[in-house]
Amino acid sequence: MALLVHLKTVSELRGRCDRIAKVTFRGQCFYSRVLENCEDVADFDETFRWPVASSIDSSEMLEIQIFNSKVFSNKLIGTFRMVLQKVVEEHHVEVTDRLMDDSNAIIKTSLCVEVRYQAIDGTVGFWDDGDFLGDESLQEEEKDSQETDGLLPSSRPPGEKSFRSKGREKTKGGRDGEHKAGRSVFSAMKLGKTRPHKEEPQRQDEPAVLEMEDLDGLAIRLGDGLDPDSVSLASVTALTTNVSNKRSKPDIKMEPSAGRPMDYQVSITVIEARQLVGLNMDPVVCVEVGDDKKYTSMKESTNCPYYNEYFVFDFHVSPDVMFDKIIKISVIHSKNLLRSGTLVGSFKMDVGTVYSQPEHQFHHKWAILSDPDDISAGLKGYVKCDVAVVGKGDNIKTPHKANETDEDDIEGNLLLPEGVPPERQWARFYVKIYRAEGLPRMNTSLMANVKKAFIGENKDLVDPYVQVFFAGQKGKTSVQKSSYEPLWNEQVIFTDLFPPLCKRIKVQIRDSDKVNDVAIGTHFIDLRKISNDGDKGFLPTLGPAWVNMYGSTRNYTLLDEHQDLNEGLGEGVSFRARLMLGLGVEILDTSNPELTSSTEVQVEQTTPVSESCVGKMEEFFLFGAFLEASMIDRKNGDKPVTFEVTIGNYGNEVDGLSRPQRPRPQKEQGHEEEADLIQNSSDEETDEGGDLASVSSTPPLRPQITDRNYFHLPYLERKPCIYIKSWWPDQRRRLYNANIMDHIADKLEEGLNDVQEMIKTEKSYPERRLRGVLEQLSCGCYRFLCLSDKDQGHSSRTRLDRERLRSCMRELESVGQQAKTLRAQVKQHTVRDQLRLCQSFLQKLRFLADEPQHSIPDVFIWMMSNNKRVAYARVPSKDLLFSIVEEELGKDCAKVQTLFLKLPGKRGFGPAGWTVQAKLELYLWLGLSKQRKDFLWGLPCGFEEVKAAQGLGLHSLPPICLVYTKKQAFQLRAHMYQARSLFAADSSGLSDPFARVFFINQSQCTEVLNETLCPTWDQMLVFDDLELYGEAHELRDDPPIIVIEIYDQDTMGKADFMGRTFAKPLVKMANEEYCPPRFPPQLEYYQIYRGNASAGDLLAAFELLQVGPAGKADLPPINGPVDMNRGPIMPVPVGIRPVLSKYRIEVLFWGLRDLKRVNLAQVDRPRVDIECAGKGLQSSLIHNYKKNPNFNTLVKWFEVDLPENELLHPPLNIRVVDCRAFGRYTLVGSHAVSSLRHFIYRPPDRSAPNWTTTGEIVVNMEPEVPVKKLETMVKLDATSDAVVKVDVADEEKEKKKKKKKGSSEEPEEEELDESMLDWWSKYFASIDTMKEQLRQQEASGIDLEEKEEMDNTEGLKGPIKSKDKAKAAKEEKKRRTQSPGPGQGSEAPEKKKPKVDELKVYPKELESEFDNFEDWLHTFNLLRGKTGDDEDGSSEEERIVGRFKGSLCVYKVPLPEDVSREAGYDPTYGMFQGIPSNDPINVLVRIYVVRATDLHPADINGKADPYVAIRLGKTDIRDKENYISKQLNPVFGKSFDIEASFPMESMLTVAVYDWDLVGTDDLIGETKIDLENRFYSKHRATCGIAQTYSIHGYNIWRDPMKPSQILTRLCKEGKVDGPHFGPSGRVKVSNRVFTGPSEMEDENGQRKPTEEHVALSALRHWEDIPRVGCRLVPEHVETRPLLNPDKPGIEQGRLELWVDMFPMDMPAPGTPLDISPRKPKKYELRVIVWNTDEVVLEDDDFFTGEKSSDIFVRGWLKGQQEDKQDTDVHYHSLTGEGNFNWRYLFPFDYLAAEEKIVISKKESMFSWDETEYKIPARLTLQIWDADHFSADDFLGAIELDLNRFPRGAKTAKQCAMEMATGEVDVPLVSIFKQKRVKGWWPLLARNENDEFELTGKVEAELHLLTAEEAEKNPVGLARNEPDPLEKPNRPDTAFVWFLNPLKSIKYLICTRYKWLIVKIVLALLGLLMLALFLYSLPGYMVKKLLGA
Repeated sequence: MALLVHLKTVSELRGRCDRIAKVTFRGQCFYSRVLENCEDVADFDETFRWPVASSIDSSEMLEIQIFNSKVFSNKLIGTFRMVLQKVVEEHHVEVTDRLMDDSNAIIKTSLCVEVRYQAIDGTVGFWDDGDFLGDESLQEEEKDSQETDGLLPSSRPPGEKSFRSKGREKTKGGRDGEHKAGRSVFSAMKLGKTRPHKEEPQRQDEPAVLEMEDLDGLAIRLGDGLDPDSVSLASVTALTTNVSNKRSKPDIKMEPSAGRPMDYQVSITVIEARQLVGLNMDPVVCVEVGDDKKYTSMKESTNCPYYNEYFVFDFHVSPDVMFDKIIKISVIHSKNLLRSGTLVGSFKMDVGTVYSQPEHQFHHKWAILSDPDDISAGLKGYVKCDVAVVGKGDNIKTPHKANETDEDDIEGNLLLPEGVPPERQWARFYVKIYRAEGLPRMNTSLMANVKKAFIGENKDLVDPYVQVFFAGQKGKTSVQKSSYEPLWNEQVIFTDLFPPLCKRIKVQIRDSDKVNDVAIGTHFIDLRKISNDGDKGFLPTLGPAWVNMYGSTRNYTLLDEHQDLNEGLGEGVSFRARLMLGLGVEILDTSNPELTSSTEVQVEQTTPVSESCVGKMEEFFLFGAFLEASMIDRKNGDKPVTFEVTIGNYGNEVDGLSRPQRPRPQKEQGHEEEADLIQNSSDEETDEGGDLASVSSTPPLRPQITDRNYFHLPYLERKPCIYIKSWWPDQRRRLYNANIMDHIADKLEEGLNDVQEMIKTEKSYPERRLRGVLEQLSCGCYRFLCLSDKDQGHSSRTRLDRERLRSCMRELESVGQQAKTLRAQVKQHTVRDQLRLCQSFLQKLRFLADEPQHSIPDVFIWMMSNNKRVAYARVPSKDLLFSIVEEELGKDCAKVQTLFLKLPGKRGFGPAGWTVQAKLELYLWLGLSKQRKDFLWGLPCGFEEVKAAQGLGLHSLPPICLVYTKKQAFQLRAHMYQARSLFAADSSGLSDPFARVFFINQSQCTEVLNETLCPTWDQMLVFDDLELYGEAHELRDDPPIIVIEIYDQDTMGKADFMGRTFAKPLVKMANEEYCPPRFPPQLEYYQIYRGNASAGDLLAAFELLQVGPAGKADLPPINGPVDMNRGPIMPVPVGIRPVLSKYRIEVLFWGLRDLKRVNLAQVDRPRVDIECAGKGLQSSLIHNYKKNPNFNTLVKWFEVDLPENELLHPPLNIRVVDCRAFGRYTLVGSHAVSSLRHFIYRPPDRSAPNWTTTGEIVVNMEPEVPVKKLETMVKLDATSDAVVKVDVADEEKEKKKKKKKGSSEEPEEEELDESMLDWWSKYFASIDTMKEQLRQQEASGIDLEEKEEMDNTEGLKGPIKSKDKAKAAKEEKKRRTQSPGPGQGSEAPEKKKPKVDELKVYPKELESEFDNFEDWLHTFNLLRGKTGDDEDGSSEEERIVGRFKGSLCVYKVPLPEDVSREAGYDPTYGMFQGIPSNDPINVLVRIYVVRATDLHPADINGKADPYVAIRLGKTDIRDKENYISKQLNPVFGKSFDIEASFPMESMLTVAVYDWDLVGTDDLIGETKIDLENRFYSKHRATCGIAQTYSIHGYNIWRDPMKPSQILTRLCKEGKVDGPHFGPSGRVKVSNRVFTGPSEMEDENGQRKPTEEHVALSALRHWEDIPRVGCRLVPEHVETRPLLNPDKPGIEQGRLELWVDMFPMDMPAPGTPLDISPRKPKKYELRVIVWNTDEVVLEDDDFFTGEKSSDIFVRGWLKGQQEDKQDTDVHYHSLTGEGNFNWRYLFPFDYLAAEEKIVISKKESMFSWDETEYKIPARLTLQIWDADHFSADDFLGAIELDLNRFPRGAKTAKQCAMEMATGEVDVPLVSIFKQKRVKGWWPLLARNENDEFELTGKVEAELHLLTAEEAEKNPVGLARNEPDPLEKPNRPDTAFVWFLNPLKSIKYLICTRYKWLIVKIVLALLGLLMLALFLYSLPGYMVKKLLGA
């Protein structure tokens, strides 16, 4: 059904203006094109079309609005509204009527419109053919419909013609006056991109309506009617030129990348653990990655151990396997050789989660431990660690490893990805396994046949069960014996924290076998796709739904070479089975007592689900037609070839099951319905119950030869067809929604590629195109919202379907909104940022479009040769799915697609995967059988159907073959101009390339050009007698694809494949003129691919010319000389080849370096040959490479004709040859400069501000002023601007203020004693600055982002913002608390900081900061040898055979006058004025190696013993004696001096080796530095410029030249006026004046005048000097990655160093700086434990039962548990009070800068030497209860960080638990500042609920002395001499009863049991009386009775 509106004219308009019409129906609008400058009549003549899903109601309205189009908004002229009642009744109405204005008043303007409506006529959408085919008027109407706004591409029913021309899409918002510009046709120079006019895709049943001339006329008439916003310059290959309606884009990348193993390295640093649950434990941390385990050392009796141990795990596996590996960090208590220890808690996440983090790492984060066996318990502690995962070629920025403070906000730094809540709950994951279908045979039928013969049993040959892997655990169902359709109805239950940190659940069907079980198929459930963590999100849920499994081919072999595919590695090549499963998650309430608390995997029965819940079974119909099969690999050329198409097991006749696995739907009712639905199909039903026998393979045919590599099948006009009936649950809605999103994403991607291409090729107005793209995106998103919500009541929709739909709708709505907002903000300068945002939209769309619940399996096309499967292609079924709504249509449905078949599995890796096995032109259609009548609508027309013989006269049977009656003759001209950056295929590092062009079944080659990677073939290939089948006009829009393959010709053997690309020719029909703008075609760049890697570009053009009735005479003549020198080769004709101009190329020849041997002979007399575009020159010969590898003639030039268009410039080739005796020469290596744009000379812009030489600009520098650190930084940044004015007044004021404040600050200032400071103080201060700057950047980054987000999303992201703010505030607070002077407020440190001079610490190599020092001297790597076959590009390094140093300059020939007129212009140097001489020079090189971080462990114990080795030329220094034992972060602190002579020795290698006692030392990693480029660079990298100039102290000036001398020299070299030193600290250079202090102090404190400070200030601002200014290298430390050739691309650690160079002909430099590592200072800490109080009472007294404790106190300095010291025992304390007066002595070595204690000890008795550990300075005090016979009981502890611990309370009363937990702000003190502290501190332990409780208080005194002070003033340990402490006065009860029994008894009787004893005595007396009474009673009785 569709509504068509043909808007003809609008008349009686007022004035003259651009007019546009908007037509709206059912809320969907179309815009007409803009009619420019039209007066009273607007002749629109456009047709709009709405597909309608439900019939039109007679009360619905159609609205047409006419606007005057203005630049930014449209002004409404009037509106026309029409009720559609008449249209519904009559189906065709023509109306002319007046318009109404805003106020509903009728105006003069009238419009003429024709409306037609196609309703359905009772059948399932059969179109009335007349409406479409016969109606000529309609075709006329549609003549212009390609001007329709194609943004909301009207969804067309398949029978219709569609006219969306990509090139002419108009966007409403895209008209920012672009027509006024009247630019030439936009397609002037598109690199391999579309030209709009190729693109009017017409459908099959009409002539090409739009003649080319009209179009061109139109383009000219509209100035440039092509709205630049919407012209597509489609992406990557030129292939996408015409996005047409009959063909799909082929994918150019061939090789499957998944499944190929790669190198990965997981590095984990375990820093420390805190708050471990348990008392007094000996924890060990176990780190597990996959199956590898490593352990830290054990720390004794502490629950906050400090480890700082680094572990590295190396893997070589495929990414899929790697990212599913689980990283598990667990803490184990008291593990030793004999016992495995008890698990305290563990934490796990998968590697993929880490890899998806920014920078692929978590840095300094706290992992929360939980106990998997007891889920009701809370958290079990925290482990602080760094986790990083590096793949090959990833570089990780690690934050700087300097003095990190230990004050850590644990909660704010948890080891969790962004967005995961810190409180994770336990949850159950239920994976429900219901049943499976279509399993393959899994064991040989031989056994079965034997059994059948003997016992007669006939069984299915597979015993399946399902295994589920999740988060490192696995569970499996029961085994169903011999069943191809097993039923399980079981659920596997996992318990894990939610949200889990593992992304995928792996579900695998396995076959149980006596020998070994094998996988049948594997499916991964990605939890991110089946859940949503947003505030309106949902828990993971899935199904019940079928999932399809793919793997190896189904035929059973004992050793399946593709078994990996069944394990889920790589792309499956065949359908294996489908499994019905479901998944649910339940969050557990851990407080529930009935809960089983273990996390073991459970398996239990689950309730079966009904058949219908996965969807109603429908009959689907798949049709395919093979239009061409060519490029069949010659290995398969001799046997007949057939193609088989399968969907699931349907159509698989070879090794599917013999019976279709799902019988036909029940015959009773189902079939009658169907019979009615397929209109007049009764006769077809006669054939055995109406079963269409499927035809799934083409008849076998023997291939014919195309050329020596490839064959083709001679289909000619008979195109074989296949068709398959299959039954699947009808879940099309899922696929439809995915298709809509895919369509949106494809459009977006194409648009973004265009924008990038426009930016890259510097085209004008990329922002307009981006606006168009965003408009398209937002429209697409709203369209999704309208379409996706259908079929709501579908019974088989699962919960996931509903939730996904909701979340997709929300996401797309928000993307649509953001796109709209963003569109309004697109400006020229923000295009790049917005592109990034759009990329994120694209990723989101692609993610959403991937449907986790499958329905119909993918379609496989197999090529069978001799009944063996050879090669395959796989097409997702959703891409073929038919729908009557255009957006829902699969992108390849009913289109001809080009498929390249590839080898299955691992055979397809590497070179085997690059060759095409076969190229198919294949038409596919998949849909419900009910919709079957439409299956042929997309085929190229002009065919007759041939039915199967049996179906006599049955017109509705599908054809088995199509016979094309129409064929056209064509000639193809391939203009092969040149290729560049090709692949090196020969060992020389070059290739002998030729190109082979394939079109249909013909192929031709260009000539072979020897030894080049950038061939210019300049050759036209002509293909004659091409016969194409189908209608002429269709071929015009949809020509077949041309395949171009590049080969390397070898003298022996066959040619090597070098790459492939595709192209579409530009087609000229016989009745078209060969004239501009379409012809002649332009050269375009086509990207060449080799596997997945790009392998160069091809510059070519292709035209396909129809041979008319007059034969070839009509074709444009092939004129131009046939180049006879080259044989009969036709060059590319004049109109096509580029326009050339004369250029001059100047070459600077400097020298050659590091040339390797050629064929074992050393290079002795090398020469460089330069070649570009056929011209070239040779350098002078180097006569003795060993002695001097530099050239003696520096500059030469040659002239050459290059294209005007810079993008077409050919590459320039640099080749180095070695001249041998007798005139022979051999190639050493070559380099191709692919783009000359970099070297084109562009005259400087003299109007730029830094060229102004008038007026003086004052730059002020005053280093002495205490500026806060941050401001210093800001001030320095400001200098990058040309004009720098710094107000002097402020600084003066500050000085005065400082003076006024006077004495109060003096002590503060004095604290930094000059003599205390050394180079390390400077280094650490600089690192602090660097961190501060990074933090600032991050913070400002957050702010900027926030601001931008706010603008973009208009508050959509409100909540996020506040979160970030909170985070920033937290950071801020943290920063304040971290300031070093606790207790003195945060001002103090700020004032002290600037006193320390700083240097610049670069977190990367110096080169990357200064552009590789290639400011005038470039380094070109010379390559030789083949490019490696592994795609990772790792082999580039190995192919380098040397380096050529030099430079190029390219300019058009008459050079601007002013250059050559400049003063001192030396014509011999051309453009290279002022370069230094390249004669050999002797240099002193001084290398300072500071330290290394994160070295890769080299020994078995996970450590290394590193030392430094330095190589330069012949000098090789190995500092082996000073290796550092067992250290991965060694501080070397060494300097090395080497004398070298450039150019012979210019490559410095600094390596770190691992010292081994036996055997050779292993290389850990090395870094190479090119000293020569640094030495000659204008940035002056010889010796860094310090911040201040001083002649003594730690900051002494290192350069032998003073700043003033350097300045003078720079001015002289740069021909700059200056320096003129003025009075009072001023210097003038050119037009800049610098000021600074004018005097300095010498060692004795004498002040004397100096010019050095101002000179230095000028140097530090040298970049502001006009014309010659550039940044000078500051005093610095650079951080260089260490690499190991054995592990290419993976960092092995980092090295911090810097290099100074001093020419030997200058004054000698001073002695090297002393940077030797600081020696730790010796201290003694004296701790006196005076008393304890309120200690918990632990023991019950044996005799008296009363509570008491035998208290003693234990203490140690953290990490030195072996030196623990105990007091004596205070026995029997009944009140918790204990008196000790006991002294501990702890001597220790301390590094103040790092706040660490240094311990050296042997690791074990077998260790060779001592290992140095650095640990935080923490004192631990514990109270214990002494037991005689059992182990002592631990009562509580406190740990005091000696740098910042809470000040003790004055009395025991004031001492509270909060002091230790940090819940209240207590003043913190540092023992290093206070020296002596006394007070009460609380002791804590954890109770059963894991909460802290106060278990006692201790009164202690801490006294810190340096070793010298301690020696002078010795004291005794405990209470011993000297300076003994008095004995404590302990109460009597403390003595045990047997020591003093009387006292004890007195105590017992008198105090506690007094009343009890009284009561007992009274009771005893009572009992005695009673007993006496009873005893005497009988006697008395007798006496009484007898009356005695």
